[in-house]
Amino acid sequence: MEKQVLVIFPHPDDEAFGVSGSIAKYIDEGTPVTYMCLTLGEMGRNMGNPPFATRETLPEIRKQELQEASKVLGIQDLRMMGLRDKTIEFEDPEMLADLFTDAINELDPSLIITFYPGYSVHPDHDACGAAVIKAVQNMPKAKRPKVECVAFSHNCEEELGRPDVIRDVSDFMDQKLNTLEAHKSQTAGLMEGMKKRLQANEEELMNWIKFERFWTYPFNER
Repeated sequence: MEKQVLVIFPHPDDEAFGVSGSIAKYIDEGTPVTYMCLTLGEMGRNMGNPPFATRETLPEIRKQELQEASKVLGIQDLRMMGLRDKTIEFEDPEMLADLFTDAINELDPSLIITFYPGYSVHPDHDACGAAVIKAVQNMPKAKRPKVECVAFSHNCEEELGRPDVIRDVSDFMDQKLNTLEAHKSQTAGLMEGMKKRLQANEEELMNWIKFERFWTYPFNER
């Protein structure tokens, strides 16, 4: 059983797709989960389907959706870090690493979940993951928490191999789907199509919902 899980992603909804089942599972087991969300996704282009947000109202709507998603999962410690969407790649890596080091020192997590730098498609994802790795790499080896990374670039399995952590979250399917639905300005269209595929019991989709996969980051020895 993990002592404390720290989830670090840059955008509202990043937690929903490949990690929400794991978050729900840990909370159900009694493990505290802290979610650091770096931005409010205010530069996103989706305004709902049909549109119900404007560029001016989008940050507050994304904030409310993130809070609702966290409520669905039972997250008690949601930290909205106030950085600007689509600029994480331009932030000072040392500043980001220091931000994460402070949280690690405060929470003493046994497990951190973030994106795998270089294999997570979006520049904000990669920069976030790289800064987390930098923060943990700077720690003495004996004190480092495990870091499980989400990767989904086309070449991730070719270059990283198959994920070494495949977590069965089938008992938490409803929470995972409700978390996705909570981010409705971003997922309304997706959920409409997904519900039809669920009714058809589509195998690929069911496997995606029931099993979440991660790569444990291999830190350099020192």
